[in-house]
Amino acid sequence: MSFRLGLTGSIGMGKSTASGIFRKLGHPVWDADAAVHQIYAPNGAAVGPVTAEFPAARGTDGGIDRQALKGLLAQNPAALQRLEAIVHPLVAADRNAFVAANRDAPVVVLDIPLLFENGLEQEMDGVAVVSAPEEVQRARVLARPGMTADTLEFILSRQMPDAEKRRRASWIIPALTLEGAEATIMDILAEIMAEKPHA
Repeated sequence: MSFRLGLTGSIGMGKSTASGIFRKLGHPVWDADAAVHQIYAPNGAAVGPVTAEFPAARGTDGGIDRQALKGLLAQNPAALQRLEAIVHPLVAADRNAFVAANRDAPVVVLDIPLLFENGLEQEMDGVAVVSAPEEVQRARVLARPGMTADTLEFILSRQMPDAEKRRRASWIIPALTLEGAEATIMDILAEIMAEKPHA
């Protein structure tokens, strides 16, 4: 049975970099964002039910137009609950299938941006939070194309504060330098393997 390691962190903290380190070290990583992209793609599992609920979200390619969907949600914030009721079970099924397919791996990493916000820590054997100082986070995010301070504030308003995530974490991965993040990740993996019962 694999150790299910939840990996999370607020926008701009370096979570994608941490995921890449786990992959480089040979550990399977499931990416929640990639799973959502997949189910929204043409012939994806969410296309039919989302289109039935939000017809204007259907894209010209036969998938879900995420920008159109975002616009619909902005006009009617209450619709987010209806969307989540469709999408969350599909994403959970994809995550569970990934864990099952990798059951022989000692550690399976589950990269979930809103892990604490959606109460998913209960499904994990441990949680690692990627964190960096607030000024570093803001500089990283505002350097992204098309990002504005207002957009960043809106995103942060939907995310649990970093301090609270750190408080709840089993481990904290500092993401100021690649070397520091990699050293911490190797320490985390060594700790998990030392405590994991051998088959």
